[in-house]
Amino acid sequence: MGLSAYRELGYCGHRENHALINRVEYYSNFFGMGRQGADYMNNRWNRIIYKIWSPIYDRFFNSGSFLKARQQVFSNIVFSEGQNILFVGIGTGADLELIDRRPAEITAIDYSPDMLDQARQKFGDTDIRFIEMDAQHLEFGDDEFDFVVASLILSVVPDPDRCFGEMVRVLRPGGTLLIFDKFATGESKPPLGKRLIRPVIKALGTDIGLSFENLYRRHSAEMHVIEDRPVMINGMYRKIQLGKEH
Repeated sequence: MGLSAYRELGYCGHRENHALINRVEYYSNFFGMGRQGADYMNNRWNRIIYKIWSPIYDRFFNSGSFLKARQQVFSNIVFSEGQNILFVGIGTGADLELIDRRPAEITAIDYSPDMLDQARQKFGDTDIRFIEMDAQHLEFGDDEFDFVVASLILSVVPDPDRCFGEMVRVLRPGGTLLIFDKFATGESKPPLGKRLIRPVIKALGTDIGLSFENLYRRHSAEMHVIEDRPVMINGMYRKIQLGKEH
C-alpha cells in the first residue's frame, strides 16, 4: 500500500503516521514494488478474480438491472458499414448481444483469458476478433478505430488514467468513445465508511471511488462530452459518450 492509499484512509497528519508511511514506502521500493510492480500484481490479482467470476458473471451483470442498464446504453448506438470498432474489456461478451454486429469490423479485447473464453463460446461463428490484451497497454496504432466501447473497465483496471489515455490514443479524430461504468458522485470528500470499505471492494476487483470528472479533465483538450446521463443506482452508473476532436 503506497502513500496515497494511506492518505486516503486518513493515516496522515501525525509524526508517527508519517514514520509508518515512510517505512512502507522504503520496503515497497526495496522489494521492487514501485508503480509498475504494483500494477503487475494488481493485474495478476484481477486475473484470479475474473477466473472465479467468469462462469457466473452473466448471472449478475447481464441480467436484471444490469441488463436493463446495458440496453439503455446501446439503445441508440448504430454502427455503419466498414466502421472499425474496439470493445475494451469485453468480458463475457454481454455488450455484443445488444448490438447489430453485421455492418462493422469488431475487435474485442480482455485481460482475462477465462472471460474471453466465455465470449468466444457465444460468438464463435462470427468474424469478431477476440484478443487477450491489457487495456492499459493497447497494442494498436494511433487513430486506428472509429468507435471505442468501454463497459465496466475503467473501474477495474489498476491505472484507469492510463487506460483512458490509451482508448483516446487509438480513437480516430471525429470518433466516439462510449463508456458505461460506475463513478463516484460529486461529493468533495467521500464519507468515512466509503473510504474505509473502498480498499476492500477494490480487492474484489472493482473501484467504487473513481471520479470520471478527474479522468476527463486530464484529456479534455482532445475530447468533448456528447452525452452524460445516469442509467442505474441513482446515477452511480452512467452512460457517457465522448467525441475526439478533429
